[in-house]
Order: sequence, then C-alpha cells, then structure tokens
Amino acid sequence: MIPDPSHALPADPHLTFARRMDRIDGLAHLRERFVGVDAGVEPPVLAYLDGNSLGRPTKASVARLTEFVANGWGTRLIRGWDEDWSRLPFTIGDQLGRAALGAAAGQVFIGDPTSVLLYKLARAATDAALAQGRGRTEIVIDTDNFPTDRWVLEGIAAERGASIRWIVPDPAAGVTVEQVRQAVGPRTALVLLSHVAYRSGFLADLPAITSAVHEAGALVLWDLCHSVGSVPIDLDACDVDLAVGCTYKYLNGGPGSPAFGYVRADLQDRLSQPIRGWAGAQDPFEMGPEFVPAAGIRRFQSGTPPVVGMLAMQDTIGMIEEAGIDEVRAKSVALTEFAIALADEWLAPMGVVLASPRDPERRGGHILLRHPAMRQVTATLWQHDVLPDFRSPDALRVGLAPLSTSFAETHTGMAAIRDVLRGILLGRSGLLPG
Repeated sequence: MIPDPSHALPADPHLTFARRMDRIDGLAHLRERFVGVDAGVEPPVLAYLDGNSLGRPTKASVARLTEFVANGWGTRLIRGWDEDWSRLPFTIGDQLGRAALGAAAGQVFIGDPTSVLLYKLARAATDAALAQGRGRTEIVIDTDNFPTDRWVLEGIAAERGASIRWIVPDPAAGVTVEQVRQAVGPRTALVLLSHVAYRSGFLADLPAITSAVHEAGALVLWDLCHSVGSVPIDLDACDVDLAVGCTYKYLNGGPGSPAFGYVRADLQDRLSQPIRGWAGAQDPFEMGPEFVPAAGIRRFQSGTPPVVGMLAMQDTIGMIEEAGIDEVRAKSVALTEFAIALADEWLAPMGVVLASPRDPERRGGHILLRHPAMRQVTATLWQHDVLPDFRSPDALRVGLAPLSTSFAETHTGMAAIRDVLRGILLGRSGLLPG
C-alpha cells in the first residue's frame, strides 16, 4: 500500500520534478546535517511530514549534548553556572533574535515552556493596562487559536476581572486586519494572535495588525510557534510589543525544549511579570526578604534556566543564520506549492479538500488536507514509516521543514497519502475513486 521510493516509476513527471528541484536546491547540503537522512542509506522513516510539530535532531546536537554531559556538566560541575550557563538564555536569545526574529540584542530570552511564557507576558501586559485605570478591561483573541492560548487568556481574565472579546475567523483563512480593527477599541488591553494558524497554516498580516492594535492604544502579543524558523519575522521594525514561540518545531530544539520570549526594550522596565522567581531578581544570590526585579530582559526569568533543554536549538539557529531566513522561506514556499500541486492532482478527485490558503503570501510552512477518512489514513501511514499528523475531526497536516525536508521526500509522502486513501475507499466501495 505504501510506495517504495526506490521503485518509483521514472516516468512520473512529479518525481522527475522533485529530483531536479533537489539538485538545484541551494539548501540541500544542510539536509545532510540531520539525523536519519544520510544519502545512500536506507532511511528509518520514508517521509517525515511533521517537522512543524517536532523537528528532526541535528548531528551537531548529538555531539553537543554528549560533550556537555561528559565535560561541561561532568567536569565543570557547579562552576558551569558562573562560566557560561547562567548567560545561555540571553546569548541564545540574541542569536535567535538576530537570525530569525529581526530583534536587536537584549530583547529575547529562552526560558519556560510556551504555556508558562504566554501566561507571564499576557498577564504582565494585562496588569499594566488595568493599572492605568482607563477602563481597558478587554482581552482579544480568536476562537480558532491554539487551545493553550485561549485557555491561558480565559484564566487571566478570570483572575483579573477582565473579559474576553472573541474574533471568529474563517477556519481556512484566519484573522484579518479588518476583523482586528472591528474588535479593538478604548476598552482593549491586549490582543493575542498566532502569526501562523496551527490548523490551516494561514499567515496573519503581522505588521498591519500590530499597527491596528497600537492605533487603539493596546498591546499585542504574537504567538510565533508555527512561524519562527520558517517565515521571516521583523519584530523590531514592526514595533511588536511581545512575542512567544516554541523551539522544538522548525528550530529543532528537541521534545519539550524551552520556549523563547520577546519583550520590546522600552517595555521591559514597565512590565511586571507575575511569576517572581530567584533567577529574575536583581541579585539572585542575595536571597533577601523582598523581590527586587532585575533590570532589562532578565526580569522575565523565573526559575533555574533549563540548560540542557536549550542546547540543541543552537545548531539549527546557526544554520538559519548561515542560510538566511529569506532563503529558508523561499524553499518553504516551494515545498508547500509542490505538495499542493500533488494534492490537487492526486487527492482532490477522491474528495480531499485543501483547507489552507493557496496564495503563498498568506500561507506559512504547512498545509491542511481534509477528508472524513484522514484519521484512518494517518494511523495507517504511521505504521509504514510515513509521518504526517492528524487534527480532529478530519484533517491531515503536512508540515515541511525547509532545512531538513527534500522535494523527493515530499513526493514520497504525498504518494503514500494517495495510495492509502485510495485503498481505504476501495475497501469501502469496491470501486476505485473517480
């Protein structure tokens, strides 16, 4: 049921195209730096279509983690905090800001899980608005946002006596500038939106939406989880207030690697984050009776920095800086365009609907395909080493990481989706579809 890429028909024009694209791909040499994709070796996974959920590990990170355990931790022991570890959240944050966020130094830090950082920055922004005493008691978010984002804001609203104003987007399109303008006003404290929608892949107009929020006198917090490392972002130039993103997708930080936070420089000393921990104190080792926040970005830390968890992402951030985020984006667009072309020819005749924007200017790095059989399709594919992911109730998501995914791998994965779905429909009806 699953096609063997080594026996694919050479007459397939799509495979010919994929191989040609891989030959001329200026980022193809970076693919060899990832575990499990060695040229000429039988791959443990035929096609990995879930790089927007969990990125592949890099070979350099295998060496980096081993070296850290054996020497950094193993020989330096407690001295490591003074020598390097305590600065890692900020040195890596500055590197990420430079490579992928358009953020000057001193505004990005690596810290807690995404949910905790969302809470800290959203709560800080809401408290600042409430403290002004000007009736800014509304928090704006959309109904199709990631569950954590919605639930965190509902919790903050309950804690602070605020209310939620909901934007209802088209699930296949996303939140528009016009919807934001209609939702914000003199009562708005904070707007939280995702740059790339986790289901559809819709790419929001970050500059225009940020401007619209500021015209209403409110702050904006962007969730960058599905865009960082895949889509160019220019936080400073767009005057973004706050941002949060995870590092285990396109940044390949590993399962559960800590998230990053961005706080614009002029806001840092005006905001008070709610989780007061020793690492965010002015003098962490004074252990005094009162909390005095550190100056600058360090005040947004809470507990002990997760040093091991932030090691692996450095190698991918380095690759993004080497390649240039614009080149990364160009390949991302080419990969999703190819996947959509295959879906149109192979899957649409079987009733599959593309639930992502066709315009690449409005699309992030993944696409969503809908069909009532997609839950079964995904389960079958996983048994045969083709790995997309499923989104309830009926959607298969194809996430193509531009640094580690090839066009031939994309072809293999889409062909597998076609053949599995065809087999399922054949079994139901006894007839080949359309």
